[in-house]
Amino acid sequence: MSGPKTHAPETLNRLEFAEPALGATLRYTRIASPVGELLLVSDGSALCGLYLGGAAHVPELPIDAIEDAAPFSEARRQLEEYFAGTRLAFELAVAPVGTAFQRSVWRALATIAYGTTASYAAIAATIGQPKASRAVGAANGRNPISIVVPCHRVIGANGSLTGYAGGVARKEYLLQLEQRNLAS
Repeated sequence: MSGPKTHAPETLNRLEFAEPALGATLRYTRIASPVGELLLVSDGSALCGLYLGGAAHVPELPIDAIEDAAPFSEARRQLEEYFAGTRLAFELAVAPVGTAFQRSVWRALATIAYGTTASYAAIAATIGQPKASRAVGAANGRNPISIVVPCHRVIGANGSLTGYAGGVARKEYLLQLEQRNLAS
């Protein structure tokens, strides 16, 4: 019998999950990427949102949100390196807003190594709720920090590329990008 699957440390995200700063004035910027425009949102100290243009569940920005690229220099650099194939793990402070259950799912997503996938059932087992596959799927679909919290790495139990808020074509692109980079 084999032990748990291990991954090279450089393929594992090192995200610092913080509590969202309630009442903070949000900052945002938009950047171009190979999967289209990305909307980045911050509470001033952590990344709160990374949304793919045209994706499902993109919230409206509050009227007092400020367009400001400065808080995103590190996130932008790491995303550019990710798409260039030179970054296999993100090292950022993140503060996704959601229920306690959603946040537990998003923390579990962050442990899926670069270039690998996990099923909804595996994520449910990881968070100690093995019968919650459907709820995990719903939380996965509401992940507010795409790519960095890698919801694209979650697939169906049969290996199929199931739904993705950014579209299955983008999910396939991201998975193929990671597989190509691991192979080279």
